[in-house]
Amino acid sequence: MIKEVKTQVNVGVEVDVLWKAFGKDLKDIVPKMMPNLVKDADMLEGDGGLNTVYIFNFGPDIKTMTYQKERVTEFDEFVHRIGLEVIEGGHLNHGFSHYKTTFQFTSTGEQETLIDVTISYESQVEVDTMPSTLVFIKHMENFLMNGAT
Repeated sequence: MIKEVKTQVNVGVEVDVLWKAFGKDLKDIVPKMMPNLVKDADMLEGDGGLNTVYIFNFGPDIKTMTYQKERVTEFDEFVHRIGLEVIEGGHLNHGFSHYKTTFQFTSTGEQETLIDVTISYESQVEVDTMPSTLVFIKHMENFLMNGAT
């Protein structure tokens, strides 16, 4: 049975900057903002939009996984919504048969965005997957607030 966990987080980054980072620039930004976690990333298929396939090769701080492939299963520029589903490696090698993270970005001010995060997963064991996602969001916020691209 597929389970869902949801949360919201406010970040001090303009919605369009955040959308570009999660959409078109994801493969370039993630290794720069977390080099010990993700040593490199590549776009295997697509252009950053719907059905794009990414591969993230993990760095030295992740001992239990070497890589993870993810497909963009939702991509709506109008409402700033992106869904990334793990299709190979990573979480799927650690007890999950389904793992998808959806981010919905809503502008709440000139330099502020509310991110609604939904993680849907199927696993034989009960796990709390949200902390690593929130750490990822904070890394992204810090990276973008410091003007790095």
